[in-house]
Amino acid sequence: MEPTDYIYGLRAVIEAIEAGKDIDKILIKKDLQGDLANELMRLVREHHLYAQRVPIEKISRITQKNHQGVVAFLSSVTYTRVGELVPSLYESGVLPFVIVLDGITDVRNFGAIARTAECCGANALVIPERHSASAGGDAMKTSAGALNYIQVCRERNLTSAVKYLKDNGYQIIGVTEKANLNYTEPDYTTPVALVMGAEDVGISPEILDLCDYRVSIPMFGKIGSLNVSVAAGVMMYEVVRQRLKADMEVI
Repeated sequence: MEPTDYIYGLRAVIEAIEAGKDIDKILIKKDLQGDLANELMRLVREHHLYAQRVPIEKISRITQKNHQGVVAFLSSVTYTRVGELVPSLYESGVLPFVIVLDGITDVRNFGAIARTAECCGANALVIPERHSASAGGDAMKTSAGALNYIQVCRERNLTSAVKYLKDNGYQIIGVTEKANLNYTEPDYTTPVALVMGAEDVGISPEILDLCDYRVSIPMFGKIGSLNVSVAAGVMMYEVVRQRLKADMEVI
């Protein structure tokens, strides 16, 4: 981890929050108390930040310096919200295309998906606050800098975010190996949100229920599944293929 990926110490973390720094998550010693600790927790609540109480040993493994029981991980990008993204895309006149990542925790997969998404003209990635890889320095490197150019929406409730997309005219496409519908069958020349799930458990049932289509990519080998970043690439370029065939602007 790069030294610039995190800051430590009560006062330093408080000042970073007050200065408007984009923070992925904060680790706080389980029994941390005192005026500064209370002030930190107040700011965490006010700014809707993700904070986790952990044993002191976990923080000490990150840094041996005087962390005072607090470490904050910084984001390499400025996050936005789906509620801000949707109207801005419609107002700009583009045909919306977003990728929803439900439980993608591997930073290499996250970065690879971001790289492909930017290359194919997708407008944004939508991720949950918890159970997701963060857009830190490692993700930025893996994405080959693509995270500098594609919006990332981080949502406290991913199910609500997907419902918001659906209510605003997006066709929700869930990619799951359990589906019988071939991934080329839906019409991707409308506003689209592709949902990719974690490799171990897939898309959550609540989000699957919101999908207009559940699709799968045909498998002919013995392994029976693709790496999620590869599957995402296949799906994204099907969107591009259909839109180019329809003589539509990709972005």
